[in-house]
Amino acid sequence: MAYDASNLPDVSGLTVGIVGGTGDQGHGLAYRFARAGQTVLIGSRSAERAAQSAAEIAALPGVSADASVTGAANEEVARRSDVVIVAVPWDGHASIVGALAEPLAGKIVIDCVNPLGFDKQGPYALTVAEGSAVQQAAALLPQSRVCAAFNHVSAPLLADPQIDRIELDVLICTEERELAGIVGALAARIPGMRGIYAGRLRNAHQIEALTANLIAINKRYKAHAGIRVTDL
Repeated sequence: MAYDASNLPDVSGLTVGIVGGTGDQGHGLAYRFARAGQTVLIGSRSAERAAQSAAEIAALPGVSADASVTGAANEEVARRSDVVIVAVPWDGHASIVGALAEPLAGKIVIDCVNPLGFDKQGPYALTVAEGSAVQQAAALLPQSRVCAAFNHVSAPLLADPQIDRIELDVLICTEERELAGIVGALAARIPGMRGIYAGRLRNAHQIEALTANLIAINKRYKAHAGIRVTDL
């Protein structure tokens, strides 16, 4: 079955919260969703820092004057959002996600964290006891609908207001077919992107680890490489 964006659900009314929204990846995703007209909540451990980041995004080119972009502490963002993207550093992943289990109950949670280490030879994938970052999140959030997505999206591309289209595929790992459609529809809100189902959560570890390869590619070719799946 070929990829068909016309079959995707309408997600324009969903509020998207981003835990870790003041970091490069979270800030970039927030900007793109704000440009698309999505209601966006920026989360941070510091509500003041989150509000500052939200104000900066709201003032960027391409964001409508009536766009809804606000900032708050992570817990408030988790409570107020329909979909929450986790974009925190790996070393704080377990503690931050675990602390939000109650406000995230019943919510869609998209984990885009890549467990990577860095040494003199460059980036490398770390071993995660649960198998992957998203599996760790799923274990910590038993009452949430957890999936992996947006792992390979370049933060500089997301943040560049001169770039209108980001031509890449977002690989989605989830246990729920319906969830793959919702997250795929969110990805499609960003021009040029497609959301592609890539298997169950147990298949997420190699997607997260592939980021180390992409960093090496980007360093070698001075690019912002992403993933595009052929024959779809």
